[in-house]
Amino acid sequence: RFKEASAAYAILSDENRRRRYDRGEIDETGAERGFGGFGARRRSHQRAGASAGGFGGFNFDGFAAEDIFADIFSGARRRRGPMPQRGNDRIYEVTIDFLDAVKGVKKRITLQNGKTLAVSIPANVREGQQIRLKGQGAPGAHGGPPGDALIEVKVRPHKHFSREGNDIYLDLPITLKEAVLGAKVRVPTIDGTVSLTVPAGSNTDRTLRLKGKGAAIGKGGARGDQYVRLKVVLPEKVDEKLKSAIEEWSKKNDYDVRSDLG
Repeated sequence: RFKEASAAYAILSDENRRRRYDRGEIDETGAERGFGGFGARRRSHQRAGASAGGFGGFNFDGFAAEDIFADIFSGARRRRGPMPQRGNDRIYEVTIDFLDAVKGVKKRITLQNGKTLAVSIPANVREGQQIRLKGQGAPGAHGGPPGDALIEVKVRPHKHFSREGNDIYLDLPITLKEAVLGAKVRVPTIDGTVSLTVPAGSNTDRTLRLKGKGAAIGKGGARGDQYVRLKVVLPEKVDEKLKSAIEEWSKKNDYDVRSDLG
C-alpha cells in the first residue's frame, strides 16, 4: 500500500508525468508502456476492475495524497494501540506568614492521592508564585507520565510590615516630645529590634532608612533596606499645662500650614 501511494504521489506531483500517464505512455509505476497507448492502459485497468482514470486502485478524481498517508499512519496507530498521554497538573494552595515568605519555610502538603509531602518554600517567595513538584500531579493514561503538582503561595499580611520589592516598610508611632526634641527609639525589623535616631523636629511621614535591613536579594548576600515612616501621635488627653504651653509658644511662633491651599 505504501509503495502504491509513493508511486501515485510521484506521478501526481509531476505535471509532465501526469500528462504522459493520461495519454497511456506510462503505467501507474511510471514504467514506459511502449506501443500500447491509451487503449492498452484502458483495457488493462478495466480488467483490473479500475476506471479508465484509475491508478492501480487509486482514483485521480478527487485524489488527495494526504488521504493515503493519513490512512497508512492511522492504521499504524491502531495496530500500536492508544498513544500515551501525560497526566494533568494539579494546583494546591498554601498560606504562609509574611516573615516566612521573606525568609523561607517548610510546609507539609497533602496531595489529592493522600500522599503528604514536605515542601520547601524558598526565601523571597511572592504572593501567587507557584512551586512545581514534578511528577506529583494526576497519573498519565496509556503508560504516559504523570503531571506535576503546582503549589500556589498565598502570603498572610503582617500587622506592621509591608513590602515593596526587596525593601521592607514600617510605620513607627512617635510621641510629641520625640518629634519635637528628637530621641533614640527601638524599631522592629525582620531580624529583631534595632536602635534608630529620630531627629529633632521630625514630622509625620518623615521617612528614615535602615540600610541592609530588608529582604535578601538573590543568593549573594545583598539585601534591600527597611524604611521607617514616622507617625506623630498626640496624647489621648491634653491637660491644661500642655494647652498653656502651646498657646504661649504660638503667640510668638505661629505658622500657616495651609498657605499653599489658596
